[in-house]
Amino acid sequence: MVRKIEPTKNSHSRMLSDKFDIYELHTHNIRPDSVGKYLENYKNSVQIVQSKGNLSMELIGSWNVEVGDLDQCLHLWRYTGGFEMVDQAKLELSSDKNYVQLMQERGTFLRSRHLQYLLAFSYWPQLQLREGKNIYEIRSYRLKPGTMIEWGNNWARAINHRQNNNEAFAGYFSQIGRLYNVHHIWCYKDLQGRKETRESAWRSPGWDECVAYTVPLIREMHCRILAPTEFSPTQ
Repeated sequence: MVRKIEPTKNSHSRMLSDKFDIYELHTHNIRPDSVGKYLENYKNSVQIVQSKGNLSMELIGSWNVEVGDLDQCLHLWRYTGGFEMVDQAKLELSSDKNYVQLMQERGTFLRSRHLQYLLAFSYWPQLQLREGKNIYEIRSYRLKPGTMIEWGNNWARAINHRQNNNEAFAGYFSQIGRLYNVHHIWCYKDLQGRKETRESAWRSPGWDECVAYTVPLIREMHCRILAPTEFSPTQ
């Protein structure tokens, strides 16, 4: 059921994303006895970044994992202007003594960490920060190499079945870090709302076909339920 992808002279990234923004996803595994100290440390780091008016970076969301890999936090940053802005921000922050000290202190609270640079799928709805009380679900997929275009072709149609309740928050694919990774982030009011929204998608004609075409592309997948931290811009 996997359709053949013809050779192309364009990079897959250019074909899948028309954005100039780079997204940075940090995954931090925290020592169970240090979660509170870690969150306070990260909050202080965010405040330093926000105090600098010359950085083209902003925090989009910070979350605690409530179901899945516990004692884990995810942080999503956006750089406007491409990798040039990533380089500029790193250079600027590396010369800030308070920021460097916080980074060094943070290492004592962690068991491990991972960083990915991502691009947003062009077909995904425009990112909108949420207010009120919400939960998020991040569904992460490891695809077979060479199938990213096929994934994008199918999800460009599938996303139309997943917008009735404004649940589509963000969709990304990896550029640096673990490659052939896809992350879909969904926003729900609660777990019951998640259940009802997902069930309604299966009643939408065509959703089952999109699922049938994408499942063979996947090597591994997992989901985590997330709760925003107090300093997360999206709630």
